[in-house]
Amino acid sequence: MLEISKKLSRITGQTNAQYDLIKEGDKVLVGFSGGKDSLTLIHTLKRMQRHAPFNFEFKAVTITYGMGEQVQFLADHCKEHEIEHEIINTEIFDISKDKIRKNSSFCSFISRMRRGYLYTHALEGGFNKLALGHHLDDAMESFFMNLFYNGSMRSMPPKYKAENGLMVIRPLIFCRERQLRGFATDNEIIVVGDESCPALRIDIKIPHARANTKELLAKLELDNPQIFVSMKAAFKNFHPNTFFNLDDLDKEEDEQ
Repeated sequence: MLEISKKLSRITGQTNAQYDLIKEGDKVLVGFSGGKDSLTLIHTLKRMQRHAPFNFEFKAVTITYGMGEQVQFLADHCKEHEIEHEIINTEIFDISKDKIRKNSSFCSFISRMRRGYLYTHALEGGFNKLALGHHLDDAMESFFMNLFYNGSMRSMPPKYKAENGLMVIRPLIFCRERQLRGFATDNEIIVVGDESCPALRIDIKIPHARANTKELLAKLELDNPQIFVSMKAAFKNFHPNTFFNLDDLDKEEDEQ
């Protein structure tokens, strides 16, 4: 079993307990791209499986895009660490070139297609939960991207129920991205990076919203090292009646 830091284990354990993400008898499908996030996730779940006072099972699934990706090393990695794994080959890349609308986000389209395959496989395989490797940096970046570019305030919850009834969970949602990067580095694991992104294979304008938001948050953190701690607390301490939604304006609120 690979080494997982005590802090990382503590955070994921507390998150699981607080939000009741995985419990006795659960059957969990894990989206496994081979990046640092999903690699950390499968090994965190493997450790939890060995030490938690409840029994559950999980399987890692890798979705290919039909671009000739070489992913056998991911299957070999899972076999070495006794993690059940399956590769699902798709034609997402070719489909995207025909189906995506002009000026639509290519990355979002690909992500939705991949998520759709995971949903389908989970339901057909009798899994009741789908685990994704999103972390705290993802959640904060998502919030500011929605705020600045989409005119909405939304982020990534620790869990939610999809329309098909499947529960989607994010066991790493309170972990920092640098912690997940540290896990891969400390254990000298080969990870899949941006080279696997389908958008790099075709001539489209790559969206810069996430990169710009990541850069902004990095600058803010330099000025205030506790900013992610504060934002995490704010996500549990919001006041709807201080905004502009008519349905919330009748509630009492202290003067600011």
